[in-house]
Amino acid sequence: MDYLFSNRISSLQPSAIREILMATANTDVIPFSAGNPAPEAFPIDAVRAISADIFANRPIQALQYGVTEGYEPLRQRVAAYMKQKHNVGRDFDSIMITSGAQQVMDLATKVLCNEEDTIICESPSFIGSLNCFRSYKCKLRGVDMEADGLCIEKLEAALKEEKKARFIYVIPNFQNPSGATMSLAKRRAVYELAKKYGVLIVEDNPYGDLRVTGEDLPSIKSMDEDGIVIYAGSFSKILAPGVRVGYAIAPEQIIAKMTVGKQASDVHTTIFCQVLVDEWMGKYDFEAHIEKIKGIYRGKLNLMCDLIESELGDFVCYNRPEGGLFVWCTLPDRVDMLDFCKAAVAHKVAIVPGTAFLVNEDEKTQAVRLNFSTPTDEKIVEGMKILGNVANSYKKIL
Repeated sequence: MDYLFSNRISSLQPSAIREILMATANTDVIPFSAGNPAPEAFPIDAVRAISADIFANRPIQALQYGVTEGYEPLRQRVAAYMKQKHNVGRDFDSIMITSGAQQVMDLATKVLCNEEDTIICESPSFIGSLNCFRSYKCKLRGVDMEADGLCIEKLEAALKEEKKARFIYVIPNFQNPSGATMSLAKRRAVYELAKKYGVLIVEDNPYGDLRVTGEDLPSIKSMDEDGIVIYAGSFSKILAPGVRVGYAIAPEQIIAKMTVGKQASDVHTTIFCQVLVDEWMGKYDFEAHIEKIKGIYRGKLNLMCDLIESELGDFVCYNRPEGGLFVWCTLPDRVDMLDFCKAAVAHKVAIVPGTAFLVNEDEKTQAVRLNFSTPTDEKIVEGMKILGNVANSYKKIL
């Protein structure tokens, strides 16, 4: 039969990243296209020991239904940690445990936006969030990214012009895909503009703990004295993405509505995984683990960037990120970017075309995204040499 799909889903296209991952499932392909944490960053022994203890001593607690807001000990632990370490959380805030940070975007959009409302986004931006916003039939307004974050002048222009703007979506730390970190001045400016124009901010911070150089910057949420910031955090990059545990810290009234929205989707985040995360934070050296994985990613990032310079040279332009998982490289204008990506895949190196992350279809980019966390060091070296050879083949015809 002919299936009739809803208006809000029929126009959505599959994520280009997912399509590339499916097409490059062959283990011979070097995955610069993924965004998976390095397997050696997973605390496998700790997870094994905690899991055994849970099922030996309190299995029913981990297997029974729980409350939608989340496992109370974990809520308290995360709230205390974020307050003490990052000055996040005020008396008017509450916290909800979610099924990954991606669910925060879904619930925020569900409870705040009607069809044709506007969400202002950095451009380029994370495709998962963009498709989430599109699924609710929201209008997206892109604001160009610069080396130190989105362009403030263009952000204010967008706020002036978009009368139905509901929130500004930003990834301030090591942005996906650009790798850019928003400066302190721009964080303050974004907050003040949101307050001035009466819109909210959704601050997505999955990579904040993965700083490998430079100084930590305060989150926008740490500046929030007016109840206008929804903060999304995640354990996917510091523990493991498969546990699907994230959290939202936001004004209590917003969390209350998000709770109702979550009840309509998955009732609650998996209790076993919540107990696991709580035990891991409480019984193991959480900070030492973060330092360990920062060391892993520092080595991988520097290795890839050094090879970009030695193998690609002036064929690409890029800014070395201070952390995160991605490097954003811009090709010469005379090179067909999509053709370059196809040529790389033909030589068994998967990279992601920058068009996958653009907010509007009429935008153009010469950039590609490279991931350094997923492949081994040996594969990074091999893959970058291959990309260098592909680049050389273009240099001959330019």
